[in-house]
Amino acid sequence: MGTTLFLSFFVLVIIGVPIAVALGLSSLVALLFHSHVPLMVLVQKAYGGVDSFTLMAIPFFILAGNIMSSGGVSSRLVNLASCFFGRYTGGLGHVATAACTFFGAISGSAPATTAAIGSVMVGPMQEKGYSKAFSGACVAASGTIGLLIPPSITMVLYGVVTGASVGKLFLGGIIPGFLMSGALMGANYFMAKRLGIGSEAKVPFNQTIKAVKDASLALLMPLIILGGIYGGVFTPTEAAVVAVAYGLIVGMFIYKLLDAKRLCKVVLDTSKSAAIIMFLVATAHCFSYLMASEQIPQALTTALLGFSKDPQVLLILICISLLVVGTFLDNAVAVVLMAPIFYPVITSVGIDPVFFGVLLVLTLSIGQITPPVGLCLFVACNIGDINIEKLSMAVLPYLAVLVIVMFILIFCPDLVMFIPSHMM
Repeated sequence: MGTTLFLSFFVLVIIGVPIAVALGLSSLVALLFHSHVPLMVLVQKAYGGVDSFTLMAIPFFILAGNIMSSGGVSSRLVNLASCFFGRYTGGLGHVATAACTFFGAISGSAPATTAAIGSVMVGPMQEKGYSKAFSGACVAASGTIGLLIPPSITMVLYGVVTGASVGKLFLGGIIPGFLMSGALMGANYFMAKRLGIGSEAKVPFNQTIKAVKDASLALLMPLIILGGIYGGVFTPTEAAVVAVAYGLIVGMFIYKLLDAKRLCKVVLDTSKSAAIIMFLVATAHCFSYLMASEQIPQALTTALLGFSKDPQVLLILICISLLVVGTFLDNAVAVVLMAPIFYPVITSVGIDPVFFGVLLVLTLSIGQITPPVGLCLFVACNIGDINIEKLSMAVLPYLAVLVIVMFILIFCPDLVMFIPSHMM
């Protein structure tokens, strides 16, 4: 059954069938040809895959991010970042990275972060002499921070699939998220130096205070979410609902940029995004059920442990495979497919599931800037009016920096576990 399952899946993907549909159809084909189990079992497994209270957080976090994005948050965060980072060499690049870090704490999505900040930053960067390739690569790479900085939709998915604490995953992503941000700013600096790009004028103190005040309501949302979760006030799912309510209040009654027409569009866009993810989770649950019935995860565990039982060696092998997978699978697909396969491996050698979850999300985030399925690359292409070939070459230094960050986490797990071990 295993051969039929994977062969039919890859054939369907190659001929252009959407991933979520391919997962469901390949599961159906394998069950029809190799099992006497009733087809109703697949329906039950699909329903069971989305019948999760924690999973409800995903559409609400998407909605909260879309509301804040449409409510005038992006430009305020860019102004705030300009005050603190624009004065350094490659200033606008640093501003884009810092703004993506701030916005990532609102959206929880890499493509959404790239789109929101890129639409504000790419134009001014090109006007200041930044090349199309540099500006596009900068916002594409910086957008990946949205997957790691909490709240993260991908972390919620990992928590649902493995049973790991979503709250601890959010906490574990804080230090690596800022490490990513700092590393990307370092890449901005050296690339700007090489290209002869200078800094922006220092912003007067009174303008800095104004920018902080303007962005304070946007920055309060992640603090409310994280503070409520870690203070025991509400669960991650309830926090997502609170984020939506807060976003509505800020966008409609304080910033006054979110009217009924925009809100309808936001709800429609959110419904489409959430439906795609939920359908993916449902069909992937069927696929995972058949893999488990064939004991494929157990066989992989035995093979890897036969190669080495050293946790760091195993993590390197797993991360290399995830880097490859991330080049042709979206991060959500990769999580629901790969996490159940590797979870028995990491638990068998004593690797903390929370640490592995953060490392997995960071590694898969790199796939957002690698063709052929790098969503952040395609978003940046559209915004910056640049072809994918040139952008793929320009993003290579950022790609190298993110891989270095991945290896730092492998050898320094305390960077992930420090905050969760001290706060929960």
